Amino acid sequence: MTDFSRRTLLKTAAAGAALGLAPAYLRQASAAEPIQVAGIHDASGGIDIYGRPMINSLTLAVEEINAAGGVLGRPIALKNYDPQSNMQLYTQYATEAATKQKASVVFGGIISASREAMRPTLRRFRTPYFYNMLYEGGVCDRNVFCMGSTPAQTLQKFTPFVMKRFNAKTIYVLAADYNYGQITTKWIRKFASENGGEVAQADFFPLDVNDFGPTIRKIQAAKPDMIMSVLVGAAHNSFYRQWVAAGMKDKIPMASTTFGIGNEQVLTSPDEHDGIVVSYAYFDGLKTPENEAFLKKYTDRFGDKADAVTEASAMTYHAVNLWAAAAAKAGSVDRDKIIPALEGGLSFTGPAGKTTIDPKTHHDTLDTYIAEVRDRAYHVLESFPQQPPADTAAVCDLAANPNETKQFVIDVKS
Repeated sequence: MTDFSRRTLLKTAAAGAALGLAPAYLRQASAAEPIQVAGIHDASGGIDIYGRPMINSLTLAVEEINAAGGVLGRPIALKNYDPQSNMQLYTQYATEAATKQKASVVFGGIISASREAMRPTLRRFRTPYFYNMLYEGGVCDRNVFCMGSTPAQTLQKFTPFVMKRFNAKTIYVLAADYNYGQITTKWIRKFASENGGEVAQADFFPLDVNDFGPTIRKIQAAKPDMIMSVLVGAAHNSFYRQWVAAGMKDKIPMASTTFGIGNEQVLTSPDEHDGIVVSYAYFDGLKTPENEAFLKKYTDRFGDKADAVTEASAMTYHAVNLWAAAAAKAGSVDRDKIIPALEGGLSFTGPAGKTTIDPKTHHDTLDTYIAEVRDRAYHVLESFPQQPPADTAAVCDLAANPNETKQFVIDVKS
């Protein structure tokens, strides 16, 4: 993509003015002035396994829009920032994107802490923000659009499904020790209880933990009917290898709310992952015309060895297209026109199916799926169309309270 700069544009315009060409040229240049867009995703660091496919999908969406004539006849100038899994850099780059780059929109964030590091900054500088990772729910902020799935959209169907599939009454949960892991565990407790089961034990781990030997011994002693993994990040991948090495894979079945969102199905071997059951709003194994067309474009652009598409990367692609559609509808990329346009029932049908912005919560109504991992691929077992963000809707109504700016901790009662 051509690298435009305002300084170059003005210098060229001044030279044209000396030849008496300025008025027409300036009108043409102004129409083609790039729209600044920022992506803030980890391309390195401990959670880069989630960031890299999101960067790819963001890049692909922008390139497609530019090839089709841009947004409102203007090209998008995309700048990708790498916060290196450092929360301070998330805040720094959000500030830079909003003030120095003057981005019209920011797409970014992975774990909840990264979102919360950026959200107040982007709200203060009035820069619309799309967070595209699945998460625990509860964000209520008119400046933010959350595109990923939340527990009510996945776990409500997923928990009873795996309990029935594995004939399980007792569940042992292993979870990352931050908001997502803690709150997701509460949802698992709730849905297990509602379906005649229980969480017998829940252990929480910092993101840098990679020794799960003591935990595996605890599981062996507890003898649960199944494992539910809510582990996150490259270090936590060690659990799956250590589980197999301990001879446990064929003894206690496993489901997960996180396995695969960092392409763990590629990073682990079939011996380590075959039979794990997961639930998301996207799988690259979806046999739809939209997904198959998207995957061909993705592979053509990034190659056969590119990071596989995840829910977060598919939702990033959806988010960019929804933002572009809102700009076309509003006739502007101005925040005060874009947000009402997005709240007006805009939908986009792409690789993840149909996604529609819910105006009261700024979350998605979306399709969700349950799949089994086998031989580094997803085999879809069930699908649930157009699931609303019911958990966040229970605490957030931006139509009634447009100035709300917090993340609610949803009261999960089992």
